[in-house]
Amino acid sequence: MSEEPPRKRMVRPPTGGTDAGRARPARLKTAKERTPSSQAWLERQINDPFAAEARAKGYRSRAAFKLREIDERFHLIRRGSRVVDLGCAPGGWLQITVERGARTVVGVDLLEVDSLTGATVIKQDFTDPDCGARLIDLLGGAPDVILSDMAPNTTGHRQTDHLRIVGLIEAAMDFALAVLAPGGAFVTKAFQGGETGELLARLKQAFTHVRHVKPKASRSESSELYLVATGFKGQPSE
Repeated sequence: MSEEPPRKRMVRPPTGGTDAGRARPARLKTAKERTPSSQAWLERQINDPFAAEARAKGYRSRAAFKLREIDERFHLIRRGSRVVDLGCAPGGWLQITVERGARTVVGVDLLEVDSLTGATVIKQDFTDPDCGARLIDLLGGAPDVILSDMAPNTTGHRQTDHLRIVGLIEAAMDFALAVLAPGGAFVTKAFQGGETGELLARLKQAFTHVRHVKPKASRSESSELYLVATGFKGQPSE
């Protein structure tokens, strides 16, 4: 689910002051076995205040703060809610949903996810035809909130990556429109220019409000943002 997969802690947390703030950026001594990109990623993690706060609070990823900010703004996850988390690895969003008092939480990802009290996780490709029914069966009823932090592996080919992004958004949206409880909410990762007008039109037709949100925990250099749709109008027959 998150931007970064779970990694073993490779450095000790900084001492003195607070985890969220340092006087000067820390730099690592270059190790022979590290690639330059790996070195840059580690240094960014050490100096990232959200990554530091995630470690301090026991969150599995800095992405937890993205959902926390979205929920604080829109009040999506209520005590007793049923929540589905698509692309849930490593589990940061699951932690937030449980923390906010969701009654039933079910997550799915292609990657292994460590067990979390209060949540059920399955390892499966969400695009498998039987995955949606399995999620609803585990949830025990219509979801109040569907979250998607899924993102495709990029190829570097702009048109191909665009199609993959749109494909995942569309798959998550189709699922949400088919199973959400009336009044429910849908949140999906998107990218600037990564969704089509047709997808937005469908969301605006099915929900009372649809907004683009870039949480503070989304890095400024990233084109990542989230579509937040609230007030699901229900199936046409309802």
